[in-house]
Amino acid sequence: MAIVVYDIPPIPPDPEYTRYLDAGVVRLGLEYRTLDDAELDRAYADDAKSKAAIDAARPEEVDDRGVSIHVLGAEDGHEYLRFDVFEKGPHYHYIHSERVENKIVDFDTVAMGDMLPWALEQIRSNLPVMLAHAGGHALGERVDPALLASRTRELEELAREARRAQGVTD
Repeated sequence: MAIVVYDIPPIPPDPEYTRYLDAGVVRLGLEYRTLDDAELDRAYADDAKSKAAIDAARPEEVDDRGVSIHVLGAEDGHEYLRFDVFEKGPHYHYIHSERVENKIVDFDTVAMGDMLPWALEQIRSNLPVMLAHAGGHALGERVDPALLASRTRELEELAREARRAQGVTD
């Protein structure tokens, strides 16, 4: 499992294409994303340091797409976690709240299959621990498991619907 740590934030969710579900102390966002070289260049065009870091680490060509699940603090709006359920390179992010640290962890589809069920299970069962790893320990302590379970079911429906709309079958 490869882990890459950047000292730059990830590309923010696109508000035009992200649907949010309030789940108490967290907000869950769902977005169908296309990530390619042009998107990376646009996102970091005004930040030479970030663009140089991305250019140094990215493969020859980036061309991927899929569902992104964003986990934000409802009060602070900080995105703590992101699950990029991409077709070619699924991965997830720990986006630290107390320092500029964006830790990207590759997901092993050979051993674990489709990332979507795994990501939803992490949100349902492991969210407090994952939030703590991203600097949101106090937030994780206040998660309402029943409300989170209900919203995760809604999130799953939205994710599957978004994938079907893009021709991805479950």
